[in-house]
Amino acid sequence: MAVGVFDLFTVGIGPSSSHTVGPMRAAAAFTGELAAAGVLESVAGLRVDLYGSLAATGRGHGTFPAVLLGLEGFAPEEILPEEMQDRLAAIESSGKIVLGGQFEGGGTPLDYGIGDMVLHPLTVLPRHTNGIRFAAVGSGGDALHEATFFSVGGGFIVRDGEEDTAALELAASKQQLPYPFRTAAELLVHCTSSGLDISGVMLANELVSRPEEEIRSGLLHIRDVMDDCKDSAIARTGLLPGGLKVRRRAPQWHTRLRQEDPNRDPRFWQEWVNLVALAVNEENASGGRVVTAPTNGAAGIIPAVLFYATHYAPGMDTATPEEKDDAVVRFLLAAGAVGVLYKEQASISGAEVGCQGEVGSASSMAAAGLAEILGGTPEQVENAAEIAMEHNLGLTCDPIGGLVQVPCIERNAIGAGKAVNAAKMALWGDGEHRVSLDEVIVTMRETGKDMSSKYKETALGGLAVNVVEC
Repeated sequence: MAVGVFDLFTVGIGPSSSHTVGPMRAAAAFTGELAAAGVLESVAGLRVDLYGSLAATGRGHGTFPAVLLGLEGFAPEEILPEEMQDRLAAIESSGKIVLGGQFEGGGTPLDYGIGDMVLHPLTVLPRHTNGIRFAAVGSGGDALHEATFFSVGGGFIVRDGEEDTAALELAASKQQLPYPFRTAAELLVHCTSSGLDISGVMLANELVSRPEEEIRSGLLHIRDVMDDCKDSAIARTGLLPGGLKVRRRAPQWHTRLRQEDPNRDPRFWQEWVNLVALAVNEENASGGRVVTAPTNGAAGIIPAVLFYATHYAPGMDTATPEEKDDAVVRFLLAAGAVGVLYKEQASISGAEVGCQGEVGSASSMAAAGLAEILGGTPEQVENAAEIAMEHNLGLTCDPIGGLVQVPCIERNAIGAGKAVNAAKMALWGDGEHRVSLDEVIVTMRETGKDMSSKYKETALGGLAVNVVEC
């Protein structure tokens, strides 16, 4: 199917869309295939091989427990953090998983745990650095089923051998859209010919698969999950898990801001944007419930800029709740349209192109959404997205200890600030600019290809090796 706004904004668990959400989905898909083939009860042995970045930073990114839960049939968009913790504790104490336990009819108890996974951190499979291979055998050692998946960023998974089929299906589904686009140039042509803004073009395409009221309620639900994520982080204190002893700052910052800015003075807009970005990513780092936007590692940027849009955009101080909801829907649709460009022309995977694909694409999407809310023309919205990405080119992914904490949390606040500034710069222009968004996206893709693997979510370079963990 064509990539839509609800593919880019999905509810999941932290700390990583590519390393937690994707592997959980892949494991659940494999187990579902065992059940569909009628061999689930015959499974006596299981082998899971993790390759490349999944193996190199999987421990800090929550990959290993995510795989166990996926094998039990849990889905990242449905499982709650508390449920996840309880089930992992039971697996650790018993040494067993219940293969397909969440499927109808129960599951198959199996001796298997994190220590049984086979890691290949220096081996990268041809399709993508985030590779995961499953194999199930019967009691006599006979092979029952095997499959290889790739977690390609943002929680998306691709099965090995089905890439060409998926590409054909994508092309066919796009032809069903009233305004199919793969490039920003095509998107702008649609805006000109239809008289629609960018969010309007995206809405028209979304209407092919669901009614408008469902689109609206779905996007407002995404907004609500983002808000809940921020509120949950503000209520927590102490250190983030993982051993780096990173202190949660959101609660203290929130208290201070409420004291220094009781009446929402516009002078404090950046402090509030920083707070929201940090809060969301602190919640993500602790394995909380977040929205991939378009990834977990960059999940704080769009909520932070959306907060700016609904609190500081002109007229929002007197807007009705319905008018604010309208702004949220338009913001997310415009941001989603830009996200489609990155997903289809380049990558949103830090393990593939570095953090420019995560924080960079999120900042670009957020800038587009804000420019749309601020009254920008389609050309100005495209310019805002271009400015934000242009100044994230070359951004590396080098998390210390393989944890989505340093530099990831602060990087979200910086990325949100860039998005706000990019939107404002674009609106001071007339939409004409020297470098196009398409040119920047291609440059990001090529920069990612040229970037050393040390700086692509492997914890083998940069801050990951130059900062002492403890």
